[in-house]
Amino acid sequence: MSKIKLDGRTGLPEALQVLLQEYPRDGWQAHDQFHGLISFWLERHIMFRQVMTKMLDMTLQSRQGDIEQNLYASQLSRYARFFVEQLHGHHHIEDEHYFPALTKLDPRLHRGFTILDADHHELDGQLHHFTEAANRVLKPAISGDVMSEAGELLDVLHRFETFLDRHLVDEEELIVPIILKYGADDLI
Repeated sequence: MSKIKLDGRTGLPEALQVLLQEYPRDGWQAHDQFHGLISFWLERHIMFRQVMTKMLDMTLQSRQGDIEQNLYASQLSRYARFFVEQLHGHHHIEDEHYFPALTKLDPRLHRGFTILDADHHELDGQLHHFTEAANRVLKPAISGDVMSEAGELLDVLHRFETFLDRHLVDEEELIVPIILKYGADDLI
């Protein structure tokens, strides 16, 4: 089971990559089904990665004293709130709508969606740790001593980035090939 958990795997099991072999990543954009739902969905994943990178960069700048602490706290608050809200909403839509619908399109991959759903629960824990660490940074912003808490936040963000990227890659490599094969008509 440790290979399946988000923090212990390097990819989805080979049996769940059957459609990825038929529709490899480097051919996705050239496929007729790519534009529309797939490109929109992948753009959301890119956005999550970009916001994570922005928060990491800002936090590193704070630790190095390269950004004014009140500005850092203000930006962190804005980006963190957006990130948490958007990621929760994204996962909710996937769990409640897309995963069940995609499972119907190709029942062989049901186990993959069970894994991705479990990832969402693990990522909820990561979001909780992130929120707590960000709040500890924001509390001292009132007194002007953000730097000491930003180091812990930087560690939390690095761990979270690793978990999030593993999940997003696995999700992309399971879902995109299904939509390329079967289309998006039953999903919208």
